[in-house]
Amino acid sequence: MIVDGRALAGEVLARTKERAERLPHPPRVIAYVAQEPTLATRSYLNFKKKSAEAAGCFFEETSSVSFFAGADAAIVQLPVSSSAMAMLDTLPIRKDADVLSSAARAKFARGDADALLPPVVDAIAEIFRTYAVDPKGKKAAVIGAGFLVGGPAATWLARQGAVVDVVTPGDDLAVLRDADIIVSGAGSPHLIRPEMLKEGVVLIDAGTSELGGKVAGDADPSCAEVCSLFTPVPGGIGPLAVACLFENAVTLLERAIHT
Repeated sequence: MIVDGRALAGEVLARTKERAERLPHPPRVIAYVAQEPTLATRSYLNFKKKSAEAAGCFFEETSSVSFFAGADAAIVQLPVSSSAMAMLDTLPIRKDADVLSSAARAKFARGDADALLPPVVDAIAEIFRTYAVDPKGKKAAVIGAGFLVGGPAATWLARQGAVVDVVTPGDDLAVLRDADIIVSGAGSPHLIRPEMLKEGVVLIDAGTSELGGKVAGDADPSCAEVCSLFTPVPGGIGPLAVACLFENAVTLLERAIHT
């Protein structure tokens, strides 16, 4: 089955808006944009703005390094320069909707009861809940150990009881043949091909790159033919992760009001 990430995102945004409308004011989400956006980044920011509106949130961009001061929730639009990465750790946990700071990541890694899930992980969890995928005892392969996808996905899958192998695009990918669940964030177009997979695998493609002037995922689209669940690129994990980001923003304001 091909997962319709846009439809799932619509459901998440609708329930998030219901929660937001019960708050004293719409959550104010401020995005720090460190440099002049490229066309791709501008498109992504515009999509976030539309998603914020659908979630009942107010979305604002700024280049001020004190951007989180007036925010209910704050995000940093990646990528940023290596020198600016330290800024992520200035985000207070109570405002870190993207779970980018070291403190928020540590809470997530420990599995604290009040830890937010990073949006990509939350999107994976949403898909697993929707389609009754239980990772416990399953063999899981994660391609890439990156900050946004591979690292947190591997942590979460292991905490759900999966047996996790983390590989890089340059490794021998034979491990994919035995995997029940694959999460890929390699950013290598069509790295994964159908003959590398076993029948019925759950394939979460969270990698994006460019191929022939178009956005492409890590998995060749024909992989869907052998998967029990397959997230396409575009239209899979991406819109759902953005919806989960704004659900986190609402959660943060709810907590601020009730503490």
